[in-house]
Amino acid sequence: MTANTLRTFLLLAGMTALFMGIGYLLGGAAGAMLALIVAAAMNLFAWWNSSDMVLRMHGAREVGADERHPALRQYASDVEFLARRAGLPIPRVFVIESDQPNAFATGRDPAHAAVAATTGLLQRLSRSEIQGVMAHELAHVKNRDTLTMTITATLAGAIGMLANFALFFGGNNRAGLLGSLAMMIFAPMAAMLVQSAISRAREYEADRVGAEIAGDPMALAGALEKIERSARQTMNVGAERNPATAHMFIINPLNGQRMDNLFSTHPDTANRIDRLRRMAGASAAVQPGPWSQRGPWG
Repeated sequence: MTANTLRTFLLLAGMTALFMGIGYLLGGAAGAMLALIVAAAMNLFAWWNSSDMVLRMHGAREVGADERHPALRQYASDVEFLARRAGLPIPRVFVIESDQPNAFATGRDPAHAAVAATTGLLQRLSRSEIQGVMAHELAHVKNRDTLTMTITATLAGAIGMLANFALFFGGNNRAGLLGSLAMMIFAPMAAMLVQSAISRAREYEADRVGAEIAGDPMALAGALEKIERSARQTMNVGAERNPATAHMFIINPLNGQRMDNLFSTHPDTANRIDRLRRMAGASAAVQPGPWSQRGPWG
């Protein structure tokens, strides 16, 4: 077991313990046991249904073999090419109607993976940059990050709901009214901290592996720069409605939030770009891919 895997296991265990602790405050030992059973059931449900669950949250549409839009056909074809290059099964490919350029991957394992890109990403990035982004998402699949990220999102959302549930019962639980208020505030904050700790290290690694898959670190660096700039100016409605899934995107989709603060789910974008530039400089002459400089929708 690698150090990163061990740390992820411990953080997920901590999130489950937090879920049980809230259950204990609500209903004593029986409440803690019920919370453990619910957490186990949610993890099992997320394991089997992670792809469809997250994709439905964001209104994603699958790009099928009968797709008529040439840009979407090209996007799906490029994902297939990159998956073969990475030695992965070909994932299902989805598109999300959102002006904000962004993307994510989900699925319980490489054989059941899915990748999704927004229409904003396909419109605003060049083909080489889109390939860089999708290679990053396939790196998450290759590193088996997608299941962990989805389970984390499920538990974080559940902790927030359970904390609100505690407030609803007010003084009728072990914590009392003031304790319920504190729980409502601090329990989701603790869950966010765990989310952040799990996610940030994985983004750096996915950048590195994704750059290797695409064969052009500078394409991903350019994509990150464009996405970061546009994401701060464009609302992602699906992400705002489901903030617990924010850490799954390549760039934080929650509008107006700064990177690298205590609760950030992503590393600072400038740091990511700098690492990719150094990676390109350390490589033998990296030749850009033969892709157009305009987005395929432009």
